[in-house]
Amino acid sequence: MNLFTVPLFPGLVAARFVCRLNRFVLACDLEGDIVSAHLPNPGRLWELLLPGRTVYLAKNGKSPRTTPYTAVAVDRAGAKVLLHTSMANRVVRFLLEEGRLPGWEGAEIIKAEAVFGHSRFDFLLRQGAQQAVLEVKSCTLFGRRLAMFPDAVSQRATRHLTTLAALSREGYTCGVVFVVSSPSAELFLPDYHTDITFARTLLLARERLRIKAVGVSWRDDLTLAETVRDIPIPWPLLEKEGRDQGAYLLLLHLTEDTTVTIGSLGPVFFPRGHYVYVGSARKNLAKRLERHGRKRKNLFWHIDYLREAAAGCQALPIRTADDLEHELARRLASLADWSIPRFGSSDCRCPTHLFGMKENPIRNPEFMDFLLDVRMDRLTTKNMGSWGSFPTQKQDSQAILREMPV
Repeated sequence: MNLFTVPLFPGLVAARFVCRLNRFVLACDLEGDIVSAHLPNPGRLWELLLPGRTVYLAKNGKSPRTTPYTAVAVDRAGAKVLLHTSMANRVVRFLLEEGRLPGWEGAEIIKAEAVFGHSRFDFLLRQGAQQAVLEVKSCTLFGRRLAMFPDAVSQRATRHLTTLAALSREGYTCGVVFVVSSPSAELFLPDYHTDITFARTLLLARERLRIKAVGVSWRDDLTLAETVRDIPIPWPLLEKEGRDQGAYLLLLHLTEDTTVTIGSLGPVFFPRGHYVYVGSARKNLAKRLERHGRKRKNLFWHIDYLREAAAGCQALPIRTADDLEHELARRLASLADWSIPRFGSSDCRCPTHLFGMKENPIRNPEFMDFLLDVRMDRLTTKNMGSWGSFPTQKQDSQAILREMPV
């Protein structure tokens, strides 16, 4: 099938995203009716699936499903982003057959779904006299200029990398292609904020694997635009920024009004709602976040007392070599509905490090734009055009690997 001329899914209907019922089912408003749609994507998709966003649905027809539709794409800033992860394989198959996949020109497909040990890979190829194993990953997480993968911790993706590296030692040419569904992405990195183990593994494997990121975009009818871009991977930026240190946000939820005794602050009244706490760790960030996630521990920081009363706690690390804690607190103040004075800021000049919101910040477009900016956009704003100023690759990569958690 020629994806340049034939729509990936004919007869799409546009609906409005309402909510995610579970990991693989969406509720959508289709012309006033609430319908359920299968979501063939296990990612978080926070920055894409926001209330009111246009989602494109394909009718499931007569195939036996619990949902009448499948969500295949979503609109973001006027561009369609592919949600259907397995369709990235179809894109790569088409580009391979057309000789249009950067770095894999001339490769011939021997078979799809090739099994090696306990792992299944998307393609077994022949390129010249050499057999090659190729894995495809669908990337939907991107800011203005930078794309990242994955958007949630993926042990499976990490296992694929380690297995591919082992196969390369057996004589196979091995690689991974990240299909970036963005017309604007200029750079690609593993998402070391979300999955530092995957980032570490990719960094270790880069000498053995052929790692490529390709940018694609979709026309209104979901045909593939003919421009396929080879997106650079700035390894020095990963080496500089992706260490186990930096700032973090903790998201907590109080289901009812609560008064909690907070250490030296004494009794503090907390209205019910969602809370965002700003903290930092100069080293061992992963261990700090694991501690915050536990309820049973010795109470030390202000946030420890609130964590005991909260219904849940979700950590959003922002791994960086920069000191961002106070800037994050300043910017969150403009997004919050209220704040708790002096909470978590006894050792700095910030009025507070705890901010309250009526609605879940994950469903707030302004909060998601803020998160994308501090995790991604600030990197390209600060570093674009200055990659050569970073420390040497060999020296700095050894430092980052020592500091990353196993």
